[in-house]
Formats: sequence, structure tokens, C-alpha cells
Amino acid sequence: MKKMNFVAMDFETANAKRASACSLALVIVRNNQIAHEFYSLINPETDFSWRNINVHGIHRSDVALSPTFPELWDHIAPLFDANKLVVAHNASFDNSVLKKTLERYEIQPPHYLTLDTLRTSKRFYPNFVNHKLNTLCDNLNIELHHHHNALDDSVACANILLTEQHQFGSSALRQFVKAI
Repeated sequence: MKKMNFVAMDFETANAKRASACSLALVIVRNNQIAHEFYSLINPETDFSWRNINVHGIHRSDVALSPTFPELWDHIAPLFDANKLVVAHNASFDNSVLKKTLERYEIQPPHYLTLDTLRTSKRFYPNFVNHKLNTLCDNLNIELHHHHNALDDSVACANILLTEQHQFGSSALRQFVKAI
């Protein structure tokens, strides 16, 4: 079986606007193994909505001394290039958070490959009651400590993709890869 290399990404946002990232996790998978985990709170320089706080538990005071997104981008930008696969559960959300945040700070958005484990799971597991991250983890016996903690969600996403590859093969996953 072909070994997979990818980055699993998850954002949490301060409010309903996509350009309000308040935490980010990136999990680097090399040869089907989690090789590195990165997590950071982000100062979004904007207001927090009580709705979002209720989901992830991050408050303005938690991020007051955290880096802004441009400060983080300098360190993580190399993970986003045309040859890299970036995976997320509900990737349309996470990819748009990245895009809108970069636009907000007038940073040129990167071109990379992406795959959405929400889409793959709907295809591979049509009989599951739903395809939420926590439901998938329960059904696939994947550990998920704190749902909506960006790092835990990224690790779970990585493990979902590795499980799908093991069960269905790399060629079945290729059709889901899109270029951004």
C-alpha cells in the first residue's frame, strides 16, 4: 500500500466571519505516521461571538498575547505549496478561513492540493447516521479527546484519512483531491 504524506488542518474562528481565525492546528503525516503536530492560538484582532465561544471555549483574553496570523504565516507558509496535500474535515470551511484571513492581511494566497474528509466519508460510509467528525470517530474507533479543539480535530481528521486509505486504497482517494 502506498504511503501517504499530507498536512491535516483545522481552524477555529472568533465569530461568524471567516477572517477571524483564533486557533490553528496542523498535523504533518509522513509515510502514514503523524510526524509533527503544530497548534497555536491566534489573536484575530476582532470581536468574539458568544456562539463561537460556546463551541470552542476560546475567549478574547485567551488570545490577547498570542501571535497574529501574519506572524504565524511566516512559519507555516512552507506547508502550503502546489505539491502538498492539505486535508481538513469540512475543508470548504478551513480553506475559506485560510483564504479570507490571508486576504484580510493582504498576503498572497498559496496554491496547494486539498482533500475533504467530510466528502470522502459520505462516499465511503453512506450508512452512518451523519458524517460529523465526532460521529465518524465513534464509528471508526478513532480517538477524539476534545471536539472543536483544533489540534484534537486535526489529529482525528488525519486518522480518518489514514483509515479510509487502509480500507479503500489510495486510488479511491485520488478522485477527491482538488487544487486550490
